Amino acid sequence: MATTITSILKDGQQYMQTWPMQKQLYTMFPEGRVIAATKLSITVMPALAVLTVAMILHVQGYEKLPQAIAMGAFFLSLPMQGLIWLGHRSNQLLPPSLNSWYLDIHQKMQMQGCALQSPKAKPKYRELASLLKTAFDELDKAFTQRWL
Repeated sequence: MATTITSILKDGQQYMQTWPMQKQLYTMFPEGRVIAATKLSITVMPALAVLTVAMILHVQGYEKLPQAIAMGAFFLSLPMQGLIWLGHRSNQLLPPSLNSWYLDIHQKMQMQGCALQSPKAKPKYRELASLLKTAFDELDKAFTQRWL
């Protein structure tokens, strides 16, 4: 199954929206930090790219146009790099230790009465993100604190 850059970017956006931004998860997974940096870069980098190009052209003149465009393109590529990382990560299979943790949380959530799909045989990070988001949204904080 071939994945295109656009599908990876879409997967990254979906994963960024699905991953629960909980402080308990920051120490266990890099997703929280990557998502925060990606959201910031989506907001800031277009303006920074325009400002950089304008300043280089203003200070050094149009003979530096290729360098100005290259620097602007670099700043514009930073949000895409974050989305690509997130998209790639969302499609990776969970390692065995996280796989057992995923199954354990899934079982405990079903015992608490959460309506869940059946667990995947080979879950990916996107399934873990969806499960964790459901856990943080539907269960009380005392119950989720015991898992982390």
